[in-house]
Amino acid sequence: MMRTVWLTLGLLSLVLAGVGVLLPLLPTVPFLLLAAFGFARSSERLHHWLLSHPALGHPIADWRERGAISRRAKHAVAVSVLVAFGISLAIGVGLWILFVQAVSLTLVTLFVWTRPHA
Repeated sequence: MMRTVWLTLGLLSLVLAGVGVLLPLLPTVPFLLLAAFGFARSSERLHHWLLSHPALGHPIADWRERGAISRRAKHAVAVSVLVAFGISLAIGVGLWILFVQAVSLTLVTLFVWTRPHA
């Protein structure tokens, strides 16, 4: 039963990571890490495939080995944060929500930019 739950989590996370490649506001690497986590508990074959994938495996390895995030991903986070906050401003979100969003997005950005470069 739990293997099915982990496999479903891994597959869903992999799909979301794929969507994140196309949409700048959806993060890719956190979903890849979650997919690797789910596959490690459900499917050795899928876990190995993901870790050895030429494009998807590198960010996972960088994070596992050094807690590192690529400069490209860091720049993507910065742009995404600015776009997300800009959209909120443009649609007239309330001040309290803007405040919470600003604090949250600032903390996320600080976390990402304080990680080592891959």
